[in-house]
Amino acid sequence: WQVLAIYMVLAANLSEQQELKQACPSCYASRICNCSSVGLDFIPPGLTAKITVLNLAHNRIKHIRSQDLQQAVSLRALLLQSNKISSIDEDSFQPLAKLELLDLSNNSLAHLSPVWFGHLFSLQHLHLQGNSYRDLGESSPFLSLRNLSSLHLGNAQFSVIRQGNFEGIELLHKLWIDGSNLSQYEQGSLKSIKKIDHMIINLKNSNIFSEIVRDLLYSVTWLEVREIKLPFEEKSLVQNSTHPFRIQRLTFKEALFTDQSISRAIVLLKEITSLKELQAIDCVLEGKGKWNTDEIASSGQSFVETVTIINVMIQNFHLFFDLDGMESQINKLKRLTISSSKVFMVACKLAQHFSSLLYLDFHDNLLVNRRLNETICKGSWPSLETLNLSQNSLKSLKETAEYTSRLPKLNNLDISQNNFGEIPDVCVWPNTLKYLNLSSTQIPKVTNCIPQTLEVLDVSANNLKEFGLQLPLLKELYLTKNQLKTLPGAAPIPNLVALSVRRNKLNSLSKEEFEGTQVGSVHLSLMECHRSLVVSLICVLVFLVILLLVAVGYKYHVVWYLRMTWAWLRAKRKPKRAPPKDICYDAFVSYSENDSDWVENTMVRELEQACPPFRLCLHKRDFVPGKWIVDNIIDSIEKSRKTLFVLSEHFVQSEWCKYELDFSHFRLFDENNDAAILILLEPIQSKAIPKRFCKLRKIMNTKTYLEWPAGEEQQQVFWENLKGALKS
Repeated sequence: WQVLAIYMVLAANLSEQQELKQACPSCYASRICNCSSVGLDFIPPGLTAKITVLNLAHNRIKHIRSQDLQQAVSLRALLLQSNKISSIDEDSFQPLAKLELLDLSNNSLAHLSPVWFGHLFSLQHLHLQGNSYRDLGESSPFLSLRNLSSLHLGNAQFSVIRQGNFEGIELLHKLWIDGSNLSQYEQGSLKSIKKIDHMIINLKNSNIFSEIVRDLLYSVTWLEVREIKLPFEEKSLVQNSTHPFRIQRLTFKEALFTDQSISRAIVLLKEITSLKELQAIDCVLEGKGKWNTDEIASSGQSFVETVTIINVMIQNFHLFFDLDGMESQINKLKRLTISSSKVFMVACKLAQHFSSLLYLDFHDNLLVNRRLNETICKGSWPSLETLNLSQNSLKSLKETAEYTSRLPKLNNLDISQNNFGEIPDVCVWPNTLKYLNLSSTQIPKVTNCIPQTLEVLDVSANNLKEFGLQLPLLKELYLTKNQLKTLPGAAPIPNLVALSVRRNKLNSLSKEEFEGTQVGSVHLSLMECHRSLVVSLICVLVFLVILLLVAVGYKYHVVWYLRMTWAWLRAKRKPKRAPPKDICYDAFVSYSENDSDWVENTMVRELEQACPPFRLCLHKRDFVPGKWIVDNIIDSIEKSRKTLFVLSEHFVQSEWCKYELDFSHFRLFDENNDAAILILLEPIQSKAIPKRFCKLRKIMNTKTYLEWPAGEEQQQVFWENLKGALKS
């Protein structure tokens, strides 16, 4: 009995392994098992301890059973997102003590059970968003997840967060809550988490925004709020507490502001002394900049050092006020980015109060030279070191240089992707300028307008045909995508350490061009170094591929199959069966030449001499001479009421019969008709039938066929059955 039990267990395991191999071939011999998007309705059996990653995403799994993952004890990652999971047995994940990533997002879970996660002591990343649960339950589902690093939860139905829902979690690198329809938040619910590096919350209900922010001031480093309509908040965001604030960055994404709400927010955010960075991305401002500057000024100094505004839409932006009265709020700001927001000017009075600003990014806006004169007026931006004016509407390089020369500490200037078109012979630049980006500015040449103080120069993507400037301090030169035919001389740029000349028209490099200067490293593609060799290799490879295709086509008769398929497609346009008046034969006979003796001397005599006689179509006798074989087959099948297949070992091994059966397979079986009659002349091994004839295999397994018997009495019954089938 013990031996029998062991045998049964081994047999069951072997069966499961075979089933797993069929359902998901990648699992059979690999630690990483990818079964995504294969239409599975259940977790395949046979998972073993060697598998560390199991991807079952994008299937149709509805239920996870206790036994499904019992043997997968080494799993590190389990991906089950985008299925239809609505129920999970409570101990389904119990064996997965080593699991680090669990993704159950975008399923149909209506509730979360703490028991599911009770033994996942190693879990670091948990994704639960996109299900249908409305809350997290009365207690915390995460009590055992002491190593959790990132948590993503919430959905369109998620509406309640209760106190105690996050008990057990102390530290998180990232927390993402989809609370688009969150309507109830119990104060203090998020306070149990001591530290969160980055929190994202989608929140449309502005009434609970302040409550959530108050709970997060002491735990979150970076808070990102999405989809909010910023409320007008009267109460302070800061509670009476001796704990130091932790929050340093606050980001609004896809949010809606009004003049009133943004004025009040500026005042309230000043109370958060730890806040150093504000961001607004893809937001909308309904207003004209008519902010309550008196209240803002009287509320004290802001501690924010970095402000980033990207793609903010201001309706009627041309009517926007110049923010007069905000001067006292900006003198501590160090970094300012306003990009893709249709900025066309900064008032001189305001610009002069950015006394501490080191970095200014105005790329992708509407600045023109006339407005730039106002924006960079005398005394403005006194500490500025880096200025980005790329992707604007500047037209005059001479004026742009002149205006930037008013910046006494400017070190890095990016004016790329402006359409200057021309370059003057002489320009006035800041004496401190070291980095200049003039790429994609349509300049046709380089002149002494380029400052001698530069250490890095980028003039890529212009129409330069030569470069002959003398720049004694230059260390890096970028000349990509120009029309250069020769390298720039080495003597005028003696300190050069990096040179990029990709995508030019260089034909050759001479030793004299380097004048003895040692080149430390050159980064050229294989095509650039050995163009002729690469082209030759490609030609040889193409020739070999064509030769291989011809050989494969010849071996597997590809041309014949293509011609047959074309004939079949033409035949498909015809009626599936000829009209009764066009039927010439009772049956078309498909057989092997090795079986011709039985067919022609036995079957034909028996059927054609019967009373009444049957008219048979044989390829030897009835095919039209000179007509293509496929057309003969098509016409004969269409003009016959039935098709007789005389099956034998010779039949399935004959190339000719395979061709004939191929077409019959298309024409007969794909139409799901009942015109085929199978005669088994001798026993055939199932494996001898070509695998591609799956429908033929199925018919032989499900449909009665006539087997030629050895005895004479049984043969008489055979003929009667065959005649009856032909008459039906």
